[in-house]
Amino acid sequence: MFEDLQSKTALITGAYSGLGLHFAGVLSRAGMRVALCGRRVELGEELAAGIRRAGGVACAVKLDVTQADSVRAALETAADALGPLDVIVNNAGIALSQPALDISEAGWTDLVDTNLNGAWRVAQAAAHHFRAGERQGVIINIASILGQRVASHVAPYAVAKAGLLHLTRALALEWARYGIRVNALAPGYVATDLNRDFFESPAGQALIKRIPQRRLGRPADLDGPLLLLASNASAYMTGSVVDVDGGHLVSSL
Repeated sequence: MFEDLQSKTALITGAYSGLGLHFAGVLSRAGMRVALCGRRVELGEELAAGIRRAGGVACAVKLDVTQADSVRAALETAADALGPLDVIVNNAGIALSQPALDISEAGWTDLVDTNLNGAWRVAQAAAHHFRAGERQGVIINIASILGQRVASHVAPYAVAKAGLLHLTRALALEWARYGIRVNALAPGYVATDLNRDFFESPAGQALIKRIPQRRLGRPADLDGPLLLLASNASAYMTGSVVDVDGGHLVSSL
């Protein structure tokens, strides 16, 4: 179903850990060349080597999404190494869990600049790349269900993800004429090494009980939606948000 992805090139931001690294592996196994992007390029080199040992084609690129020059240079480096880019996965992000009364201006600004402005910088640079090569392209913004409903102690994160969803729609509207599709993938709570201790606690277990499917998501639950949005199987989708949350968004208030 996703044969059109073979021999195409994807660039994934925030790809040196967590979901970004998982997404790189998924797209590589689908036959894509993958550029893993992040700030710790030495670690990225090790991870890209692992993908190559598994039979994929991968490179590591240094990228800081808060710096426009770094974004432009990263896209050029990735294209020089792997060929013209076809799919961008806007995954880079940071988290901050703190009461809104206690958040510093610097903390707020850093999170929004990374999670929202960073995605904008990458998307705009990618659109210029697609247009310069007279190529169609796909941009997948990794959002969150917290962009649609809020929780305590995550105000800047929720605000940035809400902005990312509207950015997805705005760019989809403007760039459809160029053959550039912009969609968003909005995960719910997904089990990772970083949150495992919390979800084993009484508070975490109570949260899981509020998810209609009564479980956390697994990274593999995002594979099908990611491949759908990256491939021609979603050729008539742009400005869409795909929620993958076990029904959390439709649960009772």
